[in-house]
Amino acid sequence: MVYIILGTGFEEVEAVAPCDILRRGGVEVKFAGIGGKLIKGGNGITVQADCTVEEMDLTAMDMIVLPGGMGGVNSILGCEAALSAVTYAYENGKYVAAICAAPTILAKLGVTDGKHAVVYPGMEAQMGSAMMENTDAVRDGKVLTGRAPGAALEFGYLLLKTLKDEETSQRIRSGMVYQH
Repeated sequence: MVYIILGTGFEEVEAVAPCDILRRGGVEVKFAGIGGKLIKGGNGITVQADCTVEEMDLTAMDMIVLPGGMGGVNSILGCEAALSAVTYAYENGKYVAAICAAPTILAKLGVTDGKHAVVYPGMEAQMGSAMMENTDAVRDGKVLTGRAPGAALEFGYLLLKTLKDEETSQRIRSGMVYQH
């Protein structure tokens, strides 16, 4: 099970594109909303979450994904249940993924310390001791990060490759006619 955390002001493409790719690849994904199930993104698109963050079954979780968008990031930082879920995932050997501004949340929690990571350009100083890369998406062990909205597809394919395999990721990439 993959949970994608949605907080008010989240970056829509960074949540929906990876969810779509994962579901195409046969992965069970649920959107988990902060403060309810109807969550308005940063560009005015409202998404219906499958559950609230408090309703997540952390024991069934394989991966937690944090989309960016400053509103969404601030929503996550202000939600103890969301931060606890990220900490639980990391401490229990689950995959922890974040894109755009959201890797700064991982840095605040110490998740990216000493790990290769990417973050939205200009936010590198907020990444603590992470080793910054110049790429769209990177995995270092159980930690996966993506750069920005424009990297949402590449990030999604990396998540799928991580949870399934290279063949599945390539099959979905080819079927979507993605040629990056």
